[in-house]
Amino acid sequence: MSSFFDANRANWDERADIHVEDSTGAYAIERLVAGEDVLFPIEAGEIGDLSGQKVLHLQCHIGVDTLCLARRGARVTGLDFSRRALDHAQDLAARTGLQAEFVQGDVYDAPELVGNDFDLVYATWGTINWLPDVFRWGAVLASVLKPSGRLYFAECHPGLAVLEEVNGRLEPTFNYRTPSSVPLEFRPSQTYTGDPRQLANNLNFEWIHPVSDILKALIDNGMTLERIAEHEALPWQMFPMMVQGDDRLWRLPAGMPSLPLALSIGARKNG
Repeated sequence: MSSFFDANRANWDERADIHVEDSTGAYAIERLVAGEDVLFPIEAGEIGDLSGQKVLHLQCHIGVDTLCLARRGARVTGLDFSRRALDHAQDLAARTGLQAEFVQGDVYDAPELVGNDFDLVYATWGTINWLPDVFRWGAVLASVLKPSGRLYFAECHPGLAVLEEVNGRLEPTFNYRTPSSVPLEFRPSQTYTGDPRQLANNLNFEWIHPVSDILKALIDNGMTLERIAEHEALPWQMFPMMVQGDDRLWRLPAGMPSLPLALSIGARKNG
């Protein structure tokens, strides 16, 4: 299992260097530094008031969302396995004048690394697909939240993750559940922001977790579901056919059947 994580870390170290330069504007870093809140409309409209709340941002990458949460009044900690990404995150914090703590480590080690008294865990866009065991993820969430603490989760819809674009059509390609010991293997030549630079460390491993497993991982670990929503948009261009709107979100082109592209969940720890 460690070899999968080692390959993914090398891949994300390289992506972090590209993403922080933000040559395509996908991360809206110039706008962030200029004082804007650059969360995407989906999460921005759903996370609610964060004033004074202690927030843990899991898999925070270069810290753009982490700093947006801080700008909304949260006392926020970002956790990520990539030291290089966190170095960039700390630099962005200095450039914006926003306060955030950044901790390097594996998601599964979060309770030991950051404690257990968070009001909110924030996990969005490219998180559980990098984790082999979603049930262990659910246990981590319950461990780091204080009683009645809540989760905000937004992710690519698992029903979309099984598809690939082939000759202008979306075709079922992958099983809807990936065994933890046999991940999907990918070698993308470029990162997802549209930057043309070639990735040297392009090998990565991912897992698809169905909606039923995600929900069971929360319920079985003492979480109560408060809301669940599906969205016809994503923050990145998952397929070449997708088109971007003025809200920075990507959608399927006109004439395609409506499909749920994203899933968001709000849950609260019992007690």
